[in-house]
Amino acid sequence: MFQRSGAAALKYDLHNTLRLLQALDNPHQKVRTIHIAGTNGKGSIAHMLAAVLQQAGYRTGLYTSPHLKHFTERIRLNGRQVGGDFVSAFVTRQRPLIEEVNPSFFEITFAMAMQYFHEQQVEVAVIETGMGGRLDSTNVVQPLLSIITNISLDHQQFLGATLPAIAAEKAGIIKPGVPVLISEKQPEVAHVFANRAAELQAPLYYAEDLLHIEQAAGGRYNVIAGGQVYLEGLLTDLRGPYQRQNLTGALAALQLLDSQAGFSIGEEAICQGVANVVGLTGLKGRWQLIGERPRQLADTAHNEAGLQVVLAALQQEKYRQLHIVWGMVQDKDAGRLLGMLPPKAHYYFVQPQIPRALPVAQLQQLATSQGLQGQAYDTVAAGLQAARQKAREDDLIFVGGSTFVVAEIDDL
Repeated sequence: MFQRSGAAALKYDLHNTLRLLQALDNPHQKVRTIHIAGTNGKGSIAHMLAAVLQQAGYRTGLYTSPHLKHFTERIRLNGRQVGGDFVSAFVTRQRPLIEEVNPSFFEITFAMAMQYFHEQQVEVAVIETGMGGRLDSTNVVQPLLSIITNISLDHQQFLGATLPAIAAEKAGIIKPGVPVLISEKQPEVAHVFANRAAELQAPLYYAEDLLHIEQAAGGRYNVIAGGQVYLEGLLTDLRGPYQRQNLTGALAALQLLDSQAGFSIGEEAICQGVANVVGLTGLKGRWQLIGERPRQLADTAHNEAGLQVVLAALQQEKYRQLHIVWGMVQDKDAGRLLGMLPPKAHYYFVQPQIPRALPVAQLQQLATSQGLQGQAYDTVAAGLQAARQKAREDDLIFVGGSTFVVAEIDDL
């Protein structure tokens, strides 16, 4: 399981996935899908789309990764997690097949999801890739729409050392003739998508060319398309200023689904959906408020681009003193990311309870070399408890560094 063990768990090709699905009578060919790849933002966009589609009356599947607390978070139907009875029955029934194919954890989970969505007769499933795109298990689907979000440096040992190399892996989800939406225009990689889309005769769209969002009063947004305001005073329950870019991508995708794929998505469904993403889909860990007095926030950002927007958001917060509970996994560029953190904060270095975790003593040593001072704690719970005890009511506590640090917050 890559989530816990890292590279040893990867089986980076489509062979096993196709064998599993073929034995299940190819459920992925019987479900309409929307396929999303990218470095940052794909999870938020996936949950936004699922929330709006189910609010519009569509029976909606949602496949995402990794999970924070429970495996069943990965597979949802209209926001409800797949039942444990289905999971156990699937594994029991397919055990001979699993033992024969010897697939990865992710390959089994994706096959399970597609079987579940087919059996539940979903009308559309929103599918988030795992790490990459081209050789990701999910890339066997033939979607109605492909979406690629932000491209930034992450998992370079698997995807490539440069932005264009990583973009080429993500562009692997582009299919012949299938519209592809790029949610963020980045000059360094635009040619990668343009060339791939042209090669496959896939209509290429950029979200910012279809619409743009202006900040309105009270944290709301006005959405302008074709020179006209078509959504006024839009509100989303996803916190953090970086969600504006994700919202642009999600709304542009909905526009394309409405105009090109035969969906009927009214303004009321859009407004209600994006205003209640957390309630409708169960999304957690994105600029999530986990406590008051002192104010406590958690975010799963774990690469350079993600951390940049989180740190920008922290700068907009008002507080007397900043306390940061921080842990990482071993396959990240710890020195580079630690060098981005504010030196004046109080630090509580922690170690998530997974084999991939960066040992807390090593993390503390690296942090000290970057001018960051703090104590080391064996667990996330111990570090957060220490921060809560030390912080005053007008301070701010931030918990982050890894999805797996946020996952171990007890009251998430």
